[in-house]
Amino acid sequence: MNPESTPVPLVIDVKGVTKRFGKKTVVDHIDMSIPQGTVFGFLGPNGSGKTTFIRMLCGLLEPNAGSGTCLGYDILKERRMIKQHVGYMTQRFSYYEDLTVRENLDFVARVYGIANRRKTVQQSIEDIGLSGRANQLAGTLSGGWKQRLALAACMLHKPQLLLLDEPTAGVDPKARREFWDEIHKLAREGMTILVTTHYMDEAERCHQLAYIAYGRLLAQGEKQTLIDDSGLHTRRITGPDLPRWADQLREQPGVAQAVMFGSSLHLSGKDPETLENTIHQHLKGTHQWEVRATSLEEVFIHLMSHSEDNFAAGNKNLTTHSS
Repeated sequence: MNPESTPVPLVIDVKGVTKRFGKKTVVDHIDMSIPQGTVFGFLGPNGSGKTTFIRMLCGLLEPNAGSGTCLGYDILKERRMIKQHVGYMTQRFSYYEDLTVRENLDFVARVYGIANRRKTVQQSIEDIGLSGRANQLAGTLSGGWKQRLALAACMLHKPQLLLLDEPTAGVDPKARREFWDEIHKLAREGMTILVTTHYMDEAERCHQLAYIAYGRLLAQGEKQTLIDDSGLHTRRITGPDLPRWADQLREQPGVAQAVMFGSSLHLSGKDPETLENTIHQHLKGTHQWEVRATSLEEVFIHLMSHSEDNFAAGNKNLTTHSS
C-alpha cells in the first residue's frame, strides 16, 4: 500500500468482541481492524475460537460483548445487513452432490433472488473455470473442483467480504495454488478476504495474520512483524541421531523449542548466546550448525506451546462451537 495514497477504508473495526457458550469464554475481548482489499489469515489450534470470532465479525453469530462495525454496519444491531454482503465458504463441501454444477449454482442464485439469474450463473461458471464441467454432477468432482464450485456459489451475489473457513483442507497442492491465485485476484479488485488455515505456506500468502489461541489474540500483523516480535533466534543443526538430541536439548538452557524439519533440527530461543553455548556444550565435534532465519512456523509453534487451553478443565462437548 502506498503511504502517500488515500487511506484505505477499514472493512472491519471492532473492540472487545467476546463470545461465551455457557460458562466457557471461547472468544475473549478481541480487538481488530482490517483494511479493504486485505487477505487476512487466522491461525491457531483447533478449538481456539477463530471460526467463532470470524462468524461474529460477519453477522453470522451474535457476540455477548464488544462493539464495532463490519462493512460500515454495527455488528450488534445490523447483523442482517452484514450477512447480505458476505460470502461464506465452509470447511466441508455443502452443496447438492446429486445436482450438476450449473444446477447447484442456479439453486443458490434463486435463494439470493439474483436478477438475470441464468446469465449470472453462466458468467460465474466461466469466471471460475468450470465451463467444461457445468453439466457434471457435483458428487463426481474432485476436491479441487468442488472447491471451485463452492467459491463460485459464495460469490454469486457479489459480496464485499469473503469468509473462507479452511478452504483447502484435503485439496492437492496444484489446486491449492490455483485457488490462492484466484483469492489474490479478488483482493486486487478490492474484495476483503478472511481465511482460516493450518498451512504455513498459505499463511505466508496473507497480507496480515492473527494468531488466536483458546479465545485470546496472541499476535497480529504482517509476517515479518510477527517473526521480529517473537524475539526468537534459530539455529539449524545437522548430524547423526537428531531426534534423540531434540528430546534432550528441549530442557537445556536457552532452548525454547527443538523441532525436526526434514533431516535437520531447528533450535530456537530468545537469547542467542545462551542458545549457542548449549549447542557447543552438547554437540561440539559431532554436529554442524548454522544461523537460520526464524520461520513463521517456528513462531506459531512457540506461541502454541505457551498457550493455555481454556477447555482443559472440562465441558469438552462445548469445543465443537469454538473451532
